[in-house]
Amino acid sequence: MAIHEKTLIDPDRLITSDSLVVDGVDVSGHWNTMILPRTLRDYDDGFEDHLKQYSGAENVHRCWQCGSCTNSCTMYAQNTDFNPRYWIYLTRLGLTEEILKDKEIIWQCVSCNKCTNICPKDVRPEGVMKALAHWIEAEGHGAKSNSTVFDEEFARQCLVRGRIEDSEVMSNFYKLSQQDIKEMALHGWLGIFVARMNKWNELRHGHVFRFLARTPIMHSLHMGWSMIFKPKTKSWGRTGEVLSQYVKEQKELAHG
Repeated sequence: MAIHEKTLIDPDRLITSDSLVVDGVDVSGHWNTMILPRTLRDYDDGFEDHLKQYSGAENVHRCWQCGSCTNSCTMYAQNTDFNPRYWIYLTRLGLTEEILKDKEIIWQCVSCNKCTNICPKDVRPEGVMKALAHWIEAEGHGAKSNSTVFDEEFARQCLVRGRIEDSEVMSNFYKLSQQDIKEMALHGWLGIFVARMNKWNELRHGHVFRFLARTPIMHSLHMGWSMIFKPKTKSWGRTGEVLSQYVKEQKELAHG
């Protein structure tokens, strides 16, 4: 089934006349829109199978372009450029360059799963959207998302020491994602979170003992100690090496 939505046609292929009268009928502007033809030669015949290697896209071949996914999509209701049906169509044709034109919005899927619940062929469009976002990252077509940065730091600590240290995970995540911890603490959500957790308002009102009773002193000391002396699972060395090698091999296998 051909994709013919006008919003999906490149503007430079649309021709209109500001002033045009045919047989006494004014057909100026969009009434007389003409579309320049084009020939596509950059098909990637193996792209559909390649994307199916990513979790969530295993059933993309089942799509018959009914449009139920886009019609039910939460994001499409906000932005008509967010079109799951169209991207699945491009995936099946192997038109990767066309997909990359929308790389800045594909990741905006909110995982409401309305599309997956309504799909009559169990394509699981929500999974396909996530797979496309991961493919864009993996192939270097876009910057890593913050969730990917966090996952990588979390996995790194697990592989190196067999466990994580909360403070190190968060501090390294903020550093790698280029977020200003000081700014977040002084004027952002982090400062608000800490203030509410520790009941700073008790201190402002002179309730010193209530404030001290609420402050997690021992927990803070433990976190500080762990930042200096990194916790590690006993006899983890060889196990971590084997797991790291396995993860590396799986990544190489998944990406060719």
